[in-house]
Amino acid sequence: MDSADPQFQVMREDFANAVAWVARSLPSGSREPIMLNILLEVTEDGLSVTAFNGDTSAQVDVPAEIVAEGTALVSGRLLAEIAKALPNKPVQVAVEDGKMTIRCGSATFTLPTAPVEGYPQIPPLPESSGTAELDTFAEAVGQVAVAAGKDDTLPMLTGVKVEISGDKLVLIATDRFRLAIRECAWDPTDPQAEGNVLVPAKTLQDVARSAGHGGGIELDLGSGAQLGSGRILGIRAGAHRTTARLLDAEFPEVRRLLPKQHSALAAVEVAPLVAAIKRVALVADRGVQVRLSFSDGEVALSAGGDDSAAANETLPAEFTGEGEFTIAFNPAYLLDGLGSIATPKAVLGFTRPNSPAVIWPAQADELPGADDDGSFAPLEANHVYLLMPVRLPG
Repeated sequence: MDSADPQFQVMREDFANAVAWVARSLPSGSREPIMLNILLEVTEDGLSVTAFNGDTSAQVDVPAEIVAEGTALVSGRLLAEIAKALPNKPVQVAVEDGKMTIRCGSATFTLPTAPVEGYPQIPPLPESSGTAELDTFAEAVGQVAVAAGKDDTLPMLTGVKVEISGDKLVLIATDRFRLAIRECAWDPTDPQAEGNVLVPAKTLQDVARSAGHGGGIELDLGSGAQLGSGRILGIRAGAHRTTARLLDAEFPEVRRLLPKQHSALAAVEVAPLVAAIKRVALVADRGVQVRLSFSDGEVALSAGGDDSAAANETLPAEFTGEGEFTIAFNPAYLLDGLGSIATPKAVLGFTRPNSPAVIWPAQADELPGADDDGSFAPLEANHVYLLMPVRLPG
């Protein structure tokens, strides 16, 4: 790696945004201290800012006026704090004799640099697998990653399964208590390519949150029979590039959890239901459920009771099924599911009070009718959120 001393000028906002974006990939602690640094590479094309933690890399290109080409390695956390605090004026950066000088307005900072020769090479991006609309992909990631697990002792549940088949891209995540699936349109490099990989959920969330809006996003996993074989995912969105090591774990077969038929359906406006759950849950101690009782024209919410505080609220709801149906959920998991619905109204499908319930975005003004046997078929939708209920007493 070229270790010549770089010198350049850059706009403060561009510099601060780039450093902050890559700094999220810095390890919180590392047995290799060199990875706590951010790499600045200056070429005739501009400035490239990079961070790498051994599993995930983040790199962004920044327009800059180049005085001298070269590379420099400097403390990532310190550079991010300084860049954020700089006044809104052009930033001049120069490296000489092992020190980086940052000048912005009347402020000057001098930082020691580290030898760039010891910095590891980030993995090269695999061949492009295809592209999707950035806004659609970001929405899909948000709807699915909320169901991914946080327990690192179960690594297969901390990822999002990405399935590629022709012009279809499917994202799936579960933590054993809920399951989310989202399908979105996909423009493949090879229309015949099929495969699936397991990507860390946090990586996809970070990319989706920070990639901006509009345009496309490219996933690089290889093409044809090579799809996923390199165990590396590359993501390109505008000037931002990310690589992530794929999870080497077996994702459970989760589609079998989706009920093939339902005994009842309900349709409720999402915003009022979310607000009511939050109010009722105020009296529910951690781990205590919120109960929902559906009947013709309404849903009654309740929590607590007996010798503890209690809350009740009733909302309008469309309901179709025999008699009244009562089910209870962890309120946080229920709110996550409702929060992922992109339509004003959600449809909930039930089988039994102690069996998984399903939430879909409402696609029609009215609930579908029952089949000849009185059951209801699952709705056809590109997004589904399945939620395990909390067992009711008695």
